Amino acid sequence: MKKTTSSSAFDLTGQTALITGGGTGLGFGMARCLVAAGAKVVLVGRRHKELDQACSVLGERTFALAGDVTKLETAVTLVNNAEKLGGPVAILINNAGVHLKKPATETSDAEFAAVLQTHVFGAFALTREAGRRMVARGSGCVLFTASMASFMGIPLIVAYATAKSAYVGMVRTLATEWGPHGVRVNAIAPGWIASDMLDQALRGDSARKAKIFSRIPMGTFGEPDDIGWAAVYLASPAAKYVNGVVLPVDGGAAIGF
Repeated sequence: MKKTTSSSAFDLTGQTALITGGGTGLGFGMARCLVAAGAKVVLVGRRHKELDQACSVLGERTFALAGDVTKLETAVTLVNNAEKLGGPVAILINNAGVHLKKPATETSDAEFAAVLQTHVFGAFALTREAGRRMVARGSGCVLFTASMASFMGIPLIVAYATAKSAYVGMVRTLATEWGPHGVRVNAIAPGWIASDMLDQALRGDSARKAKIFSRIPMGTFGEPDDIGWAAVYLASPAAKYVNGVVLPVDGGAAIGF
């Protein structure tokens, strides 16, 4: 086994990462940190302009790839195109997501299904295809963007919480199934991170915002790079024995009183 040194522990040079929802918010923060660690990064999303803007900021080791994870039949093509751009995908980050803030009694079947289609079905289809190739190569890393809603009951987001809770089971099962083949599967559970999605969730709800702050021991929202460096760690040689975990990056919110 190759010895990991202090200089190589977090080095992702030569690795290609595919990040869904990578053009903005947490996805962009993760992309920025992975690039800083030496990786090539393929950003997947539906909005060409945002992807191109992100790549112009992140530099020559990033590639824009238009795609919609909810179209499950395109998963094979997405991975094929990503590998044409950046080489074999060694790191997959399932980050694409949608948010729905609505009372459970007013959430329609169609709305509930739409959230699960992106978070659960879309992520699984892409993971199945990328994971098949990783297993064949005998190495790889898959990350899911979970949530505080994976751990705690939060009102008005029943579809989102269901989807994010499903990630916990998916991570544990895939980690057990693929671990013997050299493929690690983990998740990051962001706390409340400054982003457009958080702004949308808290807009016009000062009481909800105050309650959130009251249970974060560190007393502040996180930043996208906090999630990005956690992703670098979990994808790097430093975490070569970390498999099947859901890592909170939340300022202590999950354990706060």
